[in-house]
Amino acid sequence: MDFSLSEEQKQLKEAVIGFARRDLEDDLSAREKKREFHWHGWRKCAEFGLLGLPAPESYGGLGLDALSCVAALEGLGYGCRDHGLVFALNSHLWTCIKPILGFGSDAQKEKYLPSLIRGERVGGHAMTEPDAGSDAFSMRCRAQKAGDRYILNGTKMFITNAPIADLLLVFAVTDPGKGIGGTSAFIVEKGTPGFSVGQPLELMGLKTCPLGEVILQDCEIPEENRLGREGAGMSIFNAEMEWERGCLFAAHLGAMQRALEETNRYAREREQFGQPIGDNQAISHKIADMAVRVELSRLILYKVAWMKGQGQRAPLESAIAKLFISESYVQSSLEALQIHGAYGYSAEYDLERHVRDSLGGRIYSGTSEIQRNIISSLLGM
Repeated sequence: MDFSLSEEQKQLKEAVIGFARRDLEDDLSAREKKREFHWHGWRKCAEFGLLGLPAPESYGGLGLDALSCVAALEGLGYGCRDHGLVFALNSHLWTCIKPILGFGSDAQKEKYLPSLIRGERVGGHAMTEPDAGSDAFSMRCRAQKAGDRYILNGTKMFITNAPIADLLLVFAVTDPGKGIGGTSAFIVEKGTPGFSVGQPLELMGLKTCPLGEVILQDCEIPEENRLGREGAGMSIFNAEMEWERGCLFAAHLGAMQRALEETNRYAREREQFGQPIGDNQAISHKIADMAVRVELSRLILYKVAWMKGQGQRAPLESAIAKLFISESYVQSSLEALQIHGAYGYSAEYDLERHVRDSLGGRIYSGTSEIQRNIISSLLGM
């Protein structure tokens, strides 16, 4: 199997890197202190086409295959230092746009996709609850059928984009007796009576990406806003997770590549005891390990994209990719900080932000422990 990028895909990746360096650079430290979302950058990403990477041109998207999407997002992760913006964009793409593309009716696609792709609306999904995190399908949120409507009641927590979202894909139990087969998904728009969002949560990292609590109190949703058939919630969730684990972490790969290059350069230029610190085996081996993580991350990620491009499911491979890349990103960020010493620990530079932002990857899209459960179960354990 050849996972190499075509010349066109390489050009796309380079174009995204150039765009990010040109249009997404600003005083990130100031915005991070204020936990401020980069609205100007969001609009620029929409103009460039990043909000419609996998969507057909008929809805205003670019209609790209999975590997091209990965190449573009790897370039974004490499060129854009605002990991919060990148995370918000990926949530918008893979937990809102892609599920509507895959499971929505023609009417739903026509109604929502063009404005989402243009960046006029911000989307996301609401699965996690205060008492239902890794055990996502132990949720308590209920959707009671009432004629041609559903009445939603429940609370969601740690929802990406919630404070700025115009619509969320909300998962709720429609038939408690069917277990995970009794969960359905609903498109809920901001302004719907009974739908409210709390203030942005203050987190350790990804400070420029708004996350918040979602409250549903007798929230009436028309039946036409149910996504897919009743009880299809698990299928929708698993499908979107394959795409998110296979594409969101392309941005992590790009960030790891940038950290490797910057750290390698620093180790060759920084001198102590009369020689570059990179001449010390203890340092050079750390950089070698960083390079190994980048290359292996790229291989598994490109394989997932290749499989999706072939129309294959990739639950095992996407779980492996998510686990390996998220763990590698943390380790490489720590190595880069250590090599930079006090400069790495200083808030004036990017390294400490890399560490803080990388840690979240071991939790969102399914924790590392959950990925190991998925992998072992798919191997028959």
